[in-house]
Amino acid sequence: MRLSLTTLAALTAFGLATPAVAAPASIAGKWKTDDGKSVISFYQCGSAMCGKIDRFLVAEPAGGARDSKNPKKDLRSRKLLGLRIFWDLKADKDSYEGKGYSPQDGRYFNADIRRDGNQLKVKGCVMVICRTVTWTRA
Repeated sequence: MRLSLTTLAALTAFGLATPAVAAPASIAGKWKTDDGKSVISFYQCGSAMCGKIDRFLVAEPAGGARDSKNPKKDLRSRKLLGLRIFWDLKADKDSYEGKGYSPQDGRYFNADIRRDGNQLKVKGCVMVICRTVTWTRA
C-alpha cells in the first residue's frame, strides 16, 4: 500500500506534535500569609510573575519594619513594605517556579507556588530542605 505524500506529511506532523499543557491557575492578586501578619501582592512583571509585601496586618515598629536579617549589610536598613520578595516566577506545568526571599530569616530560596482555589501553596526550598505554607485570598 502506498501512502500519498500529503497523507505521509500529515501523519508525520501529527506524530511529532506535542500535547498542549494547560497553564497553571493565575496567582495574581493579594494573598494573606499563613501567620496572618501580612498581605503579599502577586503581579505580572515582564514575562514572569513577581510578589511584593503589599501591607502589614500587625503594627509596624516606629519608622517602619526593616530588612534587618538580610545577609547583605547594606540592605538591612531598607523598608519591608513594598519590598519584592518573589521574582522570575514562570509557569511550569501546574505551578509557578522562580526565586524568593524571606525577610523573617534573611534567606533566599527556590520557590514553587501552586494555586488551589482560594488558597496558595507556597513551597520554598534551600538546598534539599523544603517548607510549604498555605496562604489564603486576601
